[in-house]
Amino acid sequence: MKLVKLFGIALIALGLSSTAMAQQQSGQAGQAGGQPDQVDQLAEMVGLSDDQQKEIRGIIEEMQTEIEELQGEAQQLQQQIQGEIKPDYDEGTIRDNAEKLGEVTGEMTALSTLMQARVDAVFTEEQRDELNKRMEEMQQQQQQMQQQQMQQQPQQQQQMQ
Repeated sequence: MKLVKLFGIALIALGLSSTAMAQQQSGQAGQAGGQPDQVDQLAEMVGLSDDQQKEIRGIIEEMQTEIEELQGEAQQLQQQIQGEIKPDYDEGTIRDNAEKLGEVTGEMTALSTLMQARVDAVFTEEQRDELNKRMEEMQQQQQQMQQQQMQQQPQQQQQMQ
């Protein structure tokens, strides 16, 4: 049960952070166009109050700048590592950049986990229960879809032959 809860909160927090970043870049075009954002969807799913929604949005806004900076740094390090794929590569540079990338990735993981924990702390016990229930349903649906895809693959392979 804890795994489902953590999985659900992780999905929501990551979705919230990516949605918040996209909204910041687009000037919140999604809301202006009448489409609900992730916080709105979560509010509808578990019945968040206006204060809870505001608090969650504040958590996301507070942490997204630092996460965005780390994402940019990680991309630069990945490009530098890729740039060393050549005949006259420098193993020391590759290892140094890989170590830095590991540190940046670790910090991104820590911030993401902290954001998840802070968002989780905003929920009431009833909201957590509802979220767990919804996440279990989503997980079951996903498993069913994967099973259907696995069953369809042999049929498609036979048709191709």
